[in-house]
Amino acid sequence: MTLSVILLASIGATSIIGTLIPQNESHSRYLEVFGDFYYRLFLVFDFFDMYHSWWFQLLILLLTLNIIVCSIDRFASVRKIVFIKKPTFNLSSFRKNTDRKEFTDGRSLEELENFIKPIATKGYGYNRTEKTEDGFAIFAEKWRWTRLGVYVVHLSIIFLLVGALIGSFSGFDGYVNIAEGEAVNTIFIRNSQQAKKLDFTVRCDDFDVSYYDSGSPKEYISHLTVLESGAPVLQKVIEVNAPLRYKGINFFQSSYGKLPPENFVLDCKNRATGKTYKIDMKMGVPYDLPDEMGKLLITDYTESYKFRGQPIGEAFIGVLQSKEQNTTNIVLPIRFPSFDEMRKGKQIFTVADYEERYYTGLQVTKDPGVWVVYTGFILMILGCIITFFMSHQKVCVEVTRVGKNSKVMVSGTANKNKLGMQNKIIKLFNKLNK
Repeated sequence: MTLSVILLASIGATSIIGTLIPQNESHSRYLEVFGDFYYRLFLVFDFFDMYHSWWFQLLILLLTLNIIVCSIDRFASVRKIVFIKKPTFNLSSFRKNTDRKEFTDGRSLEELENFIKPIATKGYGYNRTEKTEDGFAIFAEKWRWTRLGVYVVHLSIIFLLVGALIGSFSGFDGYVNIAEGEAVNTIFIRNSQQAKKLDFTVRCDDFDVSYYDSGSPKEYISHLTVLESGAPVLQKVIEVNAPLRYKGINFFQSSYGKLPPENFVLDCKNRATGKTYKIDMKMGVPYDLPDEMGKLLITDYTESYKFRGQPIGEAFIGVLQSKEQNTTNIVLPIRFPSFDEMRKGKQIFTVADYEERYYTGLQVTKDPGVWVVYTGFILMILGCIITFFMSHQKVCVEVTRVGKNSKVMVSGTANKNKLGMQNKIIKLFNKLNK
């Protein structure tokens, strides 16, 4: 028990460390917050991923073994009570019970036995009648097995700890970004950048996002398809808190983002003639402008372009090369169609249309110990119910012949809830006394 207290205190203290130090963040963030010395010190002790560290897993393993040893050590005495075929009843202990009740009855011993036994033993799983020197005693007991309640709680803790260890050793926590219309079969383990290949493929068929009036995202959902050998085997629309589960791996909707549009349409206006052309373009592909105005190449797309230090939103960025081989940088903000007029060039470009493309950010987890943990929770609830609300109860009704009358004693014991047992003895006494 001393070792149990020490281990529990150690796990509690180290868990405080895991709460105060944010877990599984980028190392650059840790270096910025803690500085070089403490960053290196915490890194040595695995404080940044404490719950997967070898020393924390060792504490869990030691506590598990300690609970098993303690339970085995104490189980020997309980086993003799629970699994015995013929339980022992000590009549003298019932006679010494201060809560016993007595009354006198004029009927014979045989009549009283036939009358008392059905009432006294009702609801009790085991009963027997023993002859005494001056009469008889009826013994009954129930719920002998409830003495195992504490061991069910111990077993539940072992399940919880073992399940946590299984998840720590065999599980993983990763992420993946999937563009609309694309499929992946490789994810990246969080904080290690280690790639892990899955034995199936996940495709993002579509991604939808809706916004509040303020512009903040209201809801975003992904239409996913699982493929094996190129054939779809499962389709699921996922959103936050509604994941896709397949082969023990969970895909949670975590984030999203915009991708550079592959295809878009620009309006090209000749400043001299006022004539406007529609240009269908592709990202990264140069385009020969009409009227021998040169070549235009759109090289990049950004969701937040800054002009003179101020963000002006989404914008296409490119290079314009005139027929004289002069190059000019081009910025085409979507929210400001006339922005390119400030360039004072021969052409004025405006984004007429573009195809919005998103990627869905998925958190990918696997925890093979989760069902062991769930089993532990169920056992803990059952064990607590047995331990706190049920007890091993024994009842004794002794009838002794005294002259022409018989003295009836009603007594009982319980290993828990003495007051409840006392109330049961009073109810039994009142039934018999009537």
